[in-house]
Amino acid sequence: MTLANTMKDVTVVIDIQKPVGRLGFGKVLILGEKAGGFAYKEYLDLTSVRTDFPETTEEYKAASAIFAQGDQAPASIAITCRNSTIGEGAETLVERLQQVMDKDWYFLISTSAAKTDVLALADEIELDGTHQYFTRSSNQTDLAAIKAKKYTRTSVLYHTNLANYPDAAWVGATGSAPVGSVTWKFKQLRGIEPLELSATELLAIHGLGANAYVTKAGDNVTTEGKVVDDEYIDIIHAKDYVKFSIEYSIQKLLNSTPKIPYTAAGISQIEGAVRTVLQRAHNQGIIASDSDGIGLYGTTFKSRDEVDPADRAERTYNDGSFFFELAGAVHAARINGVIRY
Repeated sequence: MTLANTMKDVTVVIDIQKPVGRLGFGKVLILGEKAGGFAYKEYLDLTSVRTDFPETTEEYKAASAIFAQGDQAPASIAITCRNSTIGEGAETLVERLQQVMDKDWYFLISTSAAKTDVLALADEIELDGTHQYFTRSSNQTDLAAIKAKKYTRTSVLYHTNLANYPDAAWVGATGSAPVGSVTWKFKQLRGIEPLELSATELLAIHGLGANAYVTKAGDNVTTEGKVVDDEYIDIIHAKDYVKFSIEYSIQKLLNSTPKIPYTAAGISQIEGAVRTVLQRAHNQGIIASDSDGIGLYGTTFKSRDEVDPADRAERTYNDGSFFFELAGAVHAARINGVIRY
């Protein structure tokens, strides 16, 4: 057993198959910098943020963009800062991030939009594999450098005004909705002005792996809703949610039951926990329905007799699997019409 798995007994691996797609799954962490550093702390509103970070600080501005989203804003956020003091005790953003990676948050916002910091943080988020990172950029050369890394857990919002944190506003407006219930495209961001872009300019930004905030049909909305490597943000969110929920559900089952026997009854308990999570994912809109409204998912769990005897001796069950079809979302439409005389 690896060091990473010493504190949990259940591991779920999900592959997204495309045709020839933690508890605080809506919580945002603001990563800033401050002389002397600042430990991880959670806040329920902007007033409480102000007690630690004056209105002139970048941390406050990022928090303000999140809480400005009104009813869509998360119930709480978290803030931590690297120690920016020169000399002993100084930290990089990545070093501070590593210290809080296991805290109860999912979305990362950084006060720094410098390319070197963005790449370093995105590398760390990619390596960890359990969070998503949102950043902002006004430089298409920087976008090209970020795009080249093919990040699957980093999303960039292109904007010419970075001072009011359009990336934080985007997470604030979308991230706390039930996983599977929203797409990240078409979101209206309070306090953020849309860009005036031609179709050619917008296509170029999308080609660089970024999203934008523009006006369509009189409404100011976000575009695409994709991570840098062209996958949809909500699919990555859903995948993480299902993986964690199954791990959590089975771990709680193991913790709360005197013994899960290595029998048909015991295996059925584990399979039942998986199916419960999948049904919940269907109810939330992650998993598609058939024409009768039944969730398009299934499970296969081998019986005791089919399991490798060596696994039984080790008290390890490795022969359960599941599948589901993503519900997805409609992001564009083409309607054909006929005029008759």
